[in-house]
Amino acid sequence: MTSSPVLLVIAHGSRDPRHAATVRALVRRAGVLRPGLRVETAFLDFDLPSAAGVLERLAAEGVREVVALPLLLTRAFHAKADVPAVLRGAPAPLRIRRAEVLGPSPLLLAAVERRLYEAGLAPGDRSTTGVVLASAGSTDPEAIAVIAETARELRRTGWCSVRPAFASASLPRTEDAVRALRAEPGVRRVAVAPYVIAPGRLPDRIAAGAAEADVLADVLGPAPELAALLLERYAAAVRAPERIPAVAG
Repeated sequence: MTSSPVLLVIAHGSRDPRHAATVRALVRRAGVLRPGLRVETAFLDFDLPSAAGVLERLAAEGVREVVALPLLLTRAFHAKADVPAVLRGAPAPLRIRRAEVLGPSPLLLAAVERRLYEAGLAPGDRSTTGVVLASAGSTDPEAIAVIAETARELRRTGWCSVRPAFASASLPRTEDAVRALRAEPGVRRVAVAPYVIAPGRLPDRIAAGAAEADVLADVLGPAPELAALLLERYAAAVRAPERIPAVAG
């Protein structure tokens, strides 16, 4: 019987040790949901192991098929440039299938709401709560559009109002979105929901911008919805693989 392709989760990486710890916790949770599936973690920068290093090791072990999953919420620069560059350099005879980034997905909205409820809100608070969906930020118009649409989708689940905000590269900033929501009719409380996977410099900037909010949710982290989404993206890549040509190392 042919074994399943290895799932290689490729995270951005950070100098903040909380980032790698959170990524690994998420990947472990996904592994628990799919016993028998080999799951590896790698990073584009700052942390080890590197994505290139893991691919080299897998090839040396005789692994033949890998599903590479970018641990990213949107298709911005890292998904369009960094990850493809690493995968094109994979040693032969590895066959690489690239999974889609995590967003958009209803599972991400469910994870955001989970974090809001864990921070003290209740389902009955939706109609009077304004939410700032605060992402890391990007200069990529496609990524910005996805965040804006995600905010609209979250609003459709019953929250009084939802505004996107960004920690860098784009506007508005979290603190400005908080103040704007305060002025909206019907908003009795303001919550900030970080639309980021793991802690780090930019999530800390989001938290600082939430100083005037009533509620600050946690990062998405190893939420069960994210773990399930990793496996959903993996399965889709196995069913309809996007082949990345390998070159001799």
